[in-house]
Amino acid sequence: MVTNITSFGRSGLSDFIVQRVSAIVIAVYTLCVAGFFLVNPGMTHEALLGYFSSLPMKMFSTLALLSTAAHAWIGMWTVGTDYIRGHYFGAHATVYRMFYQFGCMFVLFVYVLWGLLIFWGI
Repeated sequence: MVTNITSFGRSGLSDFIVQRVSAIVIAVYTLCVAGFFLVNPGMTHEALLGYFSSLPMKMFSTLALLSTAAHAWIGMWTVGTDYIRGHYFGAHATVYRMFYQFGCMFVLFVYVLWGLLIFWGI
């Protein structure tokens, strides 16, 4: 029985909201970048570098990167908890799920660090 539908504590609502907000951020970012390419048909390297080197675009790219990581984590966590269960994997399902989730976290961590290195040069 659901007692508080707006509760963010382990109810799934926070995951739902993060998935929807991150999807919107990713969609807007994609439209922004695609729009830039459509408006500038004779793209030069200098124009592209200037576009992605601007502070607003760096910030927007970082937001899109973090949104992608959050979106992927929730999706991969859901896949892991739905399909790596005792019903399919027996008594060691929890161990397999932990390895799977650790692997997902590690890959996402590397991707975020790599993206930040590309965008900010840190």
